[in-house]
Amino acid sequence: GHCRLLCKPSALAQHLVRSLGRSAALRGGRWPWPRWPQLQMLWQLLQPPEPEPVVARELLQLPDSGLVALDWLVGPWGAAGGGGEVSSPVLLLIPNAAGKVTGGLLQLGLRALERGFVPVIFNRRGHNGCPLTTPWLQPFGDPGDLREAVTYLRCRHPSTSLLAVSEGSGSGLLLAYLGESGSSSLLAAAACLSPIFRGRDWFEAGMPWLYEWPLLLHLKQGLSRYAGALAEVVDTDRLLGSRSLRELEETLFCRSRSRPSSWESYWERNEPLRDADEAAVPVLCLCSADDPVRGPPARSLPRELFRSSPYFFLLLTPLGGHCGFPRRGPGRCWAHEAVLEYFRAMGEFLRTEERRKGLPRPR
Repeated sequence: GHCRLLCKPSALAQHLVRSLGRSAALRGGRWPWPRWPQLQMLWQLLQPPEPEPVVARELLQLPDSGLVALDWLVGPWGAAGGGGEVSSPVLLLIPNAAGKVTGGLLQLGLRALERGFVPVIFNRRGHNGCPLTTPWLQPFGDPGDLREAVTYLRCRHPSTSLLAVSEGSGSGLLLAYLGESGSSSLLAAAACLSPIFRGRDWFEAGMPWLYEWPLLLHLKQGLSRYAGALAEVVDTDRLLGSRSLRELEETLFCRSRSRPSSWESYWERNEPLRDADEAAVPVLCLCSADDPVRGPPARSLPRELFRSSPYFFLLLTPLGGHCGFPRRGPGRCWAHEAVLEYFRAMGEFLRTEERRKGLPRPR
């Protein structure tokens, strides 16, 4: 499919090239609208998964009494999931920054379930029906709540691999977590679908209305449920009257009555790649050159990071839109198959290295 892998040469990179090269996923498939990324994006966002998954919700209380929700995908068959001891890898799915769980993300979870993974969706406080018990939400690149969730998953499944994949702007959270945690991230590997690398530039540049307005309305709908509680710390009239994602983000996190800050200092703390040099977990980033949401590749792709870090891999395709990567037939998104093949290849490589070096498996 004319994909290119940009990365620093290493044994891991060679193994990944061989594995993805043998995979049928990267051959993509014929698509009737190959040069209409807006249509690809809309089609991918609106298409429901088939079949509809069954979800078991678990609420996790945080040290400040806040709550995040973990939604375990148990399949359309109603099988028990998320409980007991499992040897299958746990796959943490991170939605976009608006908390919108798209049909594509659910479809990825179902594909992972079919292949023996244990998928679970991470919902931020106040998102996707998760109760808001604190008068603030999670900033764009603050990985504190995600760290608590990963620690909980490690305690619950101590003998299995933990993996994570994020979609769109939700990648800002995952990338910030990997950089801030370094070698203590507890993850074996991670992947980002159409990630947003530069948060401030992304908010300031704006996005196509076809993407921005639905996300803005989705966020306002969720925030309106907690308008009374949030009125103590933010101007809710201004918040719910925001006409852009930037205005909403600035009102919520920079003009707070309890924690006011400037737009500049906010991004000093929340840029996704602020600690990227400290990341110590393999990360595959799947990006399309025609992504209308991320912006032009020349200014939105940090190519030097992929050339210099042995842990970052950029799989760049000329067509695919934003989180679209469409194809005909089952699955509809070839990037899902590529991500699952990547995780399989990472597991194979790590097991080979353990045997070669005689290292004991982590307990």
